[in-house]
This record gives sequence, structure tokens and C-alpha cells, in this order.
Amino acid sequence: MTTLIATYPALTALADTLRGLPLHEVPAGTTLFREHEACAGFPLLLQGEVRVSRNTSQGRTLELYRVVPGELCLVSSSALFAQTALSAQGVTTRDTQLALLPPAAFRHALADTAFRDFVLGLFAERMADLTALIEAVAFQRLDQRLAAALLGHGSPIKTTHQALADELGTVREIVTRLLHRFEREGWLALSRESIDVRDPTALRALANGTASTA
Repeated sequence: MTTLIATYPALTALADTLRGLPLHEVPAGTTLFREHEACAGFPLLLQGEVRVSRNTSQGRTLELYRVVPGELCLVSSSALFAQTALSAQGVTTRDTQLALLPPAAFRHALADTAFRDFVLGLFAERMADLTALIEAVAFQRLDQRLAAALLGHGSPIKTTHQALADELGTVREIVTRLLHRFEREGWLALSRESIDVRDPTALRALANGTASTA
């Protein structure tokens, strides 16, 4: 309980409720919740990370956001608010420790001003993130989005072409083709499940729309 409150200070008024919540150890790659299913509870992360995404009608996956300790899941909270089915799926990207606040306890917690303000504040942040994602998907070229996804992680980047495709909501073949084009430009070097960024300045120019790989 103490660790939960330390991670989520807005839950201080719910100490009695939190005391009885079991902690779950969830391996990486576990599906915590699925699209169109009922929300079983509100996840409170102590360790790890959850990737929240939606499946497209073409069978691809589009990442919406990620949840880390101290943050709230917009999809879970909106489903509990409206008492509707979940609109996305959540999968752990790393070994994760979490507690699950039952739906009735979540709705009861909203009566506490600190918790309600916390939830609504994070709602606003998540909505800003999703608005930026919609803008990127609608108006940015895929090569720009890929260049942006490669920045800010240091080098080398330990990832796969499929993971990048999932993050961008496209197919692996297109990501592979773009990565090889970037490699021919001398911007990066590819190896198995690793990308060595050689020219971040060029990638940043492309991401900002001031350069082209054409």
C-alpha cells in the first residue's frame, strides 16, 4: 500500500481500499486487456510499462500511448467512466508489477477531489498526445514519422523492424524499405535487432520536414 501511495500520491485518501489490493507480477508480452472486452479494473503500475494500441481494419496495429508507473490509462478510465467496453488493447512491454483497482472502487474514488483532479488532469495530457498522434498520422509522411521515432533514444537502438511498424501503425515491409533507404543515405547502420544512428542531424531535419530522402 505504501508503495502504491508513493507512486500515486493522489490515492492517499484510498489507503483502506489499497491495503487489500494484491500485487500482480506480469511478464513482458502479456495482454492485460483487449479491445471490445469489459474493463476488469483500473491498472496501477509500480514497475514496467504497458503499450496501449488499436487494431486497424487492415489488420495493422497503431500505438496510442504507453503507461508507466505513476500514470493512468486513458482507455481503462474512460471505459470505467462510461461503463462501456474497452476501445483498445494493453500489452506489457517489460516485466510489470501492478495492482488492479476494481471498477466499483474506481467510481467510489472519484468522489475524492484529489483523485478526481488527478484523473482529469491526465485525461487532458493523454488527449493532447492523441491529438498529436492524429495529426501525425493524417498529415505527416511515414518517412518523417519513422525518422522522429528513431530520435531521442541514443545509439544503438535495440528494436526490430516489426516493433517500429507496430509503433507507427504500418507494415514491417514498408519500415524495412525506409530503413534501408536511410542506411544508403549514411544516416544509420542496420544490424540484427539493432539500429546504429550515424547522422541524427539528418534524421531530425527529415522529421521536421526540412529535408527529404527522395
